[in-house]
Amino acid sequence: MEQLALFAASLVANTFSAFAGGGAGLLQLPILIFLGLPFGIALATHKVASVALGVGATLRHMREGTLERRFVLFILATGLPGVVLGASVILQVPGRAAEVALGVLTLGLGVYSYLNKGLGHSSELRHLQGSGLWFGGAVLFVIGVLNGSLTSGTGLFVTLWLVRWFGADYKTAVAYTLVLVGMFWNGTGALTLGLLGEIRWPWIPALLAGSLLGGYLGAHLAIRQGNRWIKRAFELVTALVGIKLIVG
Repeated sequence: MEQLALFAASLVANTFSAFAGGGAGLLQLPILIFLGLPFGIALATHKVASVALGVGATLRHMREGTLERRFVLFILATGLPGVVLGASVILQVPGRAAEVALGVLTLGLGVYSYLNKGLGHSSELRHLQGSGLWFGGAVLFVIGVLNGSLTSGTGLFVTLWLVRWFGADYKTAVAYTLVLVGMFWNGTGALTLGLLGEIRWPWIPALLAGSLLGGYLGAHLAIRQGNRWIKRAFELVTALVGIKLIVG
């Protein structure tokens, strides 16, 4: 029953995450804590499992050919150092105040997207060179720090930043988020937390199975449904993640 609960929670969380562009930790991390894991072990275990979300989404998005190589390398180069820094620090820092602040900010993302009706419906890429590119990279570094330290909702930050600053539509932004954050950022965070902390390995197979399948299904839904439904899903998930972080 424990393994079944882990698989079901992972499948549901990662399907919604792959469709909306983030938020898998909304359900998966609290389930791990509810089942008895301390926060640090639950976070590391979740990070390992969430890598499969990126793998599942990558398998689906590779068939579409929507990712541009130079931009992929840029997101990795700016975000991964932040992930390592955040994962190195979080095990030493009480996280409740940070969770509340992150919850308020995440909720604000959903409200902002909702109030901007045309946001992310079409792709008008900008800030791909000069100071605009470097400022965008600096913000991705900060989001990487959050990704390494606080797991719930940081993929949503990347999705909205790609839409708002770089001018991507939601469908394209979600593809970048799931492949790069899901696989590479979370993989780096999992490795760092695994080296510094502890992972509950007996729970990993069920979580990986649910994450892999959920990532593929959610990516398939995102590709099929288009920007309007992805935007609505993004706004719903950001609201739920924000409220969950604030309430605790």
